[in-house]
Amino acid sequence: MKMNKRLLIIVIIFFLLFGGLSGCIQKSIIEGTGTVKYIDLEGGFYGIISDTSFFGFKSLDPINLPIEFQEDGLRVKFKARILWNQVSFHMWGLIAKILEIERLD
Repeated sequence: MKMNKRLLIIVIIFFLLFGGLSGCIQKSIIEGTGTVKYIDLEGGFYGIISDTSFFGFKSLDPINLPIEFQEDGLRVKFKARILWNQVSFHMWGLIAKILEIERLD
């Protein structure tokens, strides 16, 4: 009987910890600075190499990078939402939706 209670408590703690963490990760909004980079894969696209790491990644694959920011080597400050539930054939970096972006001098 004691073993069942312990097991139940462990299972509840596991779901509370990891269930809660996955909810936080799925709603991830990140902010930082980085460099826009032209990636010559799968027909070519523009990504952002962040100055800091997010969830172990420095590369972002933005789905909505405005055309005026599609310039190789451009330094930017950005705010983005990580789209954990989407996939890309680029297979490069975290897929992100840009919420705010500006040029850095």
